[in-house]
Amino acid sequence: MSQERTLSLIKPDATRRNLIGKIIAQLEAGGLRVVAQKRVQLTRQEAERFYAAHREKPFFQELVDFITSGPVIAQVLEGEDAIARNRALMGATDPANAEPGTLRQLYASSICENAVHGSDSPASAQHEITLFFREEEILA
Repeated sequence: MSQERTLSLIKPDATRRNLIGKIIAQLEAGGLRVVAQKRVQLTRQEAERFYAAHREKPFFQELVDFITSGPVIAQVLEGEDAIARNRALMGATDPANAEPGTLRQLYASSICENAVHGSDSPASAQHEITLFFREEEILA
């Protein structure tokens, strides 16, 4: 196992419903440590850059519209195998397919409004973290 970092977003649907504390508590109980955190309102340009990998997909505009609909909580999580651990805690993208007790099973209402985001690989984690945080903002 290796120490690594990943980006976590608590999305607008979850911030609107005051689920921030519950989600962070589950992430911490799952063995992850928050080493950077901020509340941000993404601009359309920032959202399009964040979702650039999906630009040619039919749901791209829906993703951008949703992520810009309210504030998000951006976090850098750190821990043993943080990327895989965070993804296991989040559950499947579609909450209907998410395992019981996962964040999306508990708090998501649809595939789009699915409460949380987590990086899916070391390369995407590194890239996504730099979209939200400067190195000096990450305090281990």
